[in-house]
Amino acid sequence: MDTDQRKGRDDGRDETEAERADRRWQEVIQEIRVVQTGVQILLGFLLTVVFTPHFQRLSQTDKTIYVVTVVLGSLATGALIGPVALHRIVSGRRIKPRAVIWASRLTFTGILLLLATLTSALLLVLRVAMDDSYVPWLVAGVLVWYLLCWFALPLWVRLRYTSGD
Repeated sequence: MDTDQRKGRDDGRDETEAERADRRWQEVIQEIRVVQTGVQILLGFLLTVVFTPHFQRLSQTDKTIYVVTVVLGSLATGALIGPVALHRIVSGRRIKPRAVIWASRLTFTGILLLLATLTSALLLVLRVAMDDSYVPWLVAGVLVWYLLCWFALPLWVRLRYTSGD
């Protein structure tokens, strides 16, 4: 293979653009498998709530929070299934490096929507379970935890352990 096709990289990888795209595609798919299961279980549960007798007794505010939560969960599901449809539609077109970029964007969007879904669902559940002024503070605390685990820590690690090039 000539040197134009295979380029050694500073990270020790010796892969072509196509090989890199294949590897990155597999990484994205693995990430989606992790979050998609949780989103599907959460959305499935949320979709059944409206059919319970207790739902009819919820306040209008709680019903609104419920609708927002279901819509957010549906949007998260769509964003996380999107990369599979994208791959199916563009497969064989020799645009995998671009497809990987779009799949990564959809996955990140899905994670953001999952964050909003979980926060909204927690708000609803705690409002129904506690009817207490502490609920917004508890939800805010969990949201901060999610932000720390999902974004602050990875960004800190990225900044701390990657070189400036």
